[in-house]
Amino acid sequence: MTTRIDARFAELAKEGRSALVTFLMAGDPDPATSLNIIKALPRAGADIIEIGMPFTDPMADGPSIQAAGLRALKGGMTLRKTLEMVRGFRNEDNATPLVLMGYYNPIYIYGVDKFLIDAKTAGVDGLIIVDLPPEEDDELCIPALKAGLNFIRLATPTTDDKRLPAVLANTSGFVYYVSITGITGAAAADSKVAGDAVARIKRHTKLPVCVGFGIRTPQAARAIAEKANGAVVGTALVDALRDSLDTKGQATTKTVAAVADLVASLAQGVRGAKQAAE
Repeated sequence: MTTRIDARFAELAKEGRSALVTFLMAGDPDPATSLNIIKALPRAGADIIEIGMPFTDPMADGPSIQAAGLRALKGGMTLRKTLEMVRGFRNEDNATPLVLMGYYNPIYIYGVDKFLIDAKTAGVDGLIIVDLPPEEDDELCIPALKAGLNFIRLATPTTDDKRLPAVLANTSGFVYYVSITGITGAAAADSKVAGDAVARIKRHTKLPVCVGFGIRTPQAARAIAEKANGAVVGTALVDALRDSLDTKGQATTKTVAAVADLVASLAQGVRGAKQAAE
């Protein structure tokens, strides 16, 4: 079964360019504004959208994304409302791939079988669940694949050649290479090191490899896009959103544009990598 993620990477391969993958937290700073921002992303140049599922104990997230999750939870965001937001997006856009990213606990509480049915019906294409290792594939990964969702796994600088086959075994859609050790937003990605890692992963899989963590500028996105099938940007977008809020943390008339404008400049960077690679 071909998912929207598979179809998008096939399109991009024909165009000879990499993907811009954007991350934002569902419900940040409030459900309505969050949906408006996500609707604006494809027009701004996002090829794939990752939507964070707010959680009270996000161990892999840096301060910016943790704060975004807390803003969302404070605004009443739940996993059910996150799926409603996906449905709202799908009313206008049936092509852009959507990936839910987060932790297993909210899905476990929701109920795995019910979640997979509801996520697929809402229009979710893939899952990135950062705290489920390959040893736990029977919990969610295998059922998700059977439900027609891509299960996207993280590889890190500490994932050696011995560990990589286990990580890749049931991975689909793309491989997400975390370019730095540690939490999101902690450091800048080194495009040469990331490029070497992408080449190593590609010796083990035919899947596209996207690089995330530490990409904040169009120049950085371009450098990564020259080496990988996609550049993932999250913290920089979350920071742009935060900086647009008023003193009470509420959305302003600038909030949607603040994120969309940064996405547009990042998209130009990624698209510029096509010429550099030729």
